[in-house]
Amino acid sequence: MKYILTVALLVILFFDLRGQGVIPETFFNGKSVVMVSNDPGAKPVMTWQALADSVHNGLVEAGGDPIAYFELEQVAISEAVQADYANKFAGRLVKNIIFVTRQKSTTSIHVAPFTGDGQMIPTTSLYGTSAADYTTAAKQFAEIGKSTKSRNLLVLDVPEFPKMSAEESTSDLKFLNRNPLNLEMFKLGIPIEGSSAETGLLSYFRYDMYGKSQSTILAEQEAQKTGIEQILDAEYPHETVWLTEAKTTEELLEERVQFLLVKVEGREADMMKSMGLEVSDPNSANRIVVKYYIKLLVRDELYLGPVWDADPDWRVALRNFLKHLKE
Repeated sequence: MKYILTVALLVILFFDLRGQGVIPETFFNGKSVVMVSNDPGAKPVMTWQALADSVHNGLVEAGGDPIAYFELEQVAISEAVQADYANKFAGRLVKNIIFVTRQKSTTSIHVAPFTGDGQMIPTTSLYGTSAADYTTAAKQFAEIGKSTKSRNLLVLDVPEFPKMSAEESTSDLKFLNRNPLNLEMFKLGIPIEGSSAETGLLSYFRYDMYGKSQSTILAEQEAQKTGIEQILDAEYPHETVWLTEAKTTEELLEERVQFLLVKVEGREADMMKSMGLEVSDPNSANRIVVKYYIKLLVRDELYLGPVWDADPDWRVALRNFLKHLKE
């Protein structure tokens, strides 16, 4: 197995960048959507909708125009779902993305310009503020409005929680319940989590990811890479390549990388619905699982495999998926 190891690039996106950047000018003259990530273990216990209601006035007082609130984990569940939401946001002329991240001992609020595409935000180095609790964080964020006049008028008095059903999906990506062909003829690209090869910048603001130290991230990445290598050596007989930096589809194809191994994590029921599958097990509603699939770059086709093999343990999920590739 051939691979590229460029450790230095792995830390760029997931450095602790809280408080950096500048607030976008569009925040004071444009619509914003808010993505909320709420640690269920934080005290007092509250839903993400209740957290949104608690910080809404602070965002408005700061000069923003938050038109809709979404749970971050549901938006970032997969590339396809994220692209769908981005299309909806672009259609509503959204200019900004606001993140509210509540952890056990800290609540953080950040704002970014909306890129207009599936990437959503240009970087994780954003203007933001953090405090020990959500009330204080909202008050601190509201202070930014005192120095800049807002042109946002007729803003919402209370937060809105629009839903996007599976029938509203507009993504061109196609989920297929079978295995791809010709794996032996081309390389399988494997993005390292936390590297610029991954497109999931939104995940940085999840409650379980935000604020991790460089040393913790590097240790997790190295352990992840070692674990993946062991499973690949045992279960995948074809050529692979590690991807640690962002490359265009054209660049990957020139290097004979036709396939990408993609990992998604989230609530099982949400994940299955987003992939066009029927949810038959009621116990899957809240179970957090990992699912792997293969993306064929030349046709934007996503191969889930012939069997639903998601599992809470990423090692089990990966091993199961690779075993099913042989069928």
